[in-house]
Amino acid sequence: QLQLVESGGGLVQPGGSLRLSCATSGFTLAGYAIGWFRQVPGKEREGVSCIRNLANSFHTVNADSVKGRFTISRNNAKNTVYLQLNRLKLDDTALYYCAVRSRGLACSLIPDEYDTWGQGTQVTVSS
Repeated sequence: QLQLVESGGGLVQPGGSLRLSCATSGFTLAGYAIGWFRQVPGKEREGVSCIRNLANSFHTVNADSVKGRFTISRNNAKNTVYLQLNRLKLDDTALYYCAVRSRGLACSLIPDEYDTWGQGTQVTVSS
């Protein structure tokens, strides 16, 4: 059974940093693309970052809104994907989810292309 559990969210001031973790189980992480998404009430879920393995490296995709501020990484041995959030802004406040794309290898920021999700971790940026 595929499972993902997010952690690391919290309350942070503008300009601050957080590191989110996505612990996975029930599948071999190295074989799948993992995405991070976020959602605020009343709005559609937004793709943030994605990572997948290449032969000797990783391929990542980041939304324009987070380029230069957020960094996605993964540790396949620990079955965990991370999202480092730096220079946080008020608009980054959201419930952050990780998800696995089991039907394709490529990275995508389209939520409908992912089929197993974690429960989310709340990130609140406030002064």
